[in-house]
Amino acid sequence: QVQLVESGGGLVQPGGSLRLSCAASGSISSILAMGWYRQAPGKQRELVAAISSAGSTDYADSVKGRFTISSDNAKNTVHLQMNSLEPEDTAVYYCNADRWLHRYWGQGTQVTVSS
Repeated sequence: QVQLVESGGGLVQPGGSLRLSCAASGSISSILAMGWYRQAPGKQRELVAAISSAGSTDYADSVKGRFTISSDNAKNTVHLQMNSLEPEDTAVYYCNADRWLHRYWGQGTQVTVSS
């Protein structure tokens, strides 16, 4: 099993920045990829960014050029650097980890972008 703990969410003004972190524990050697999803009220959950064990990355079109996903293998942690935040980025952000035929989720962290 894999356990995921997110941190770094909060309230920020438009144009500001936040850095989210996700620490993984458990059967981490079998993780194939990790990523971030978000869900805003009344909207479906969507992929924000993902990174594979090989280092390849994938981003939602709405965040390309503004968000960057990275991994720290020594600390078993994935980060999401979010710059130029917009009100439309307001959502609960969930960390996920993928194993073969299994997906694991953190509890989520709230990001609110407001004046």
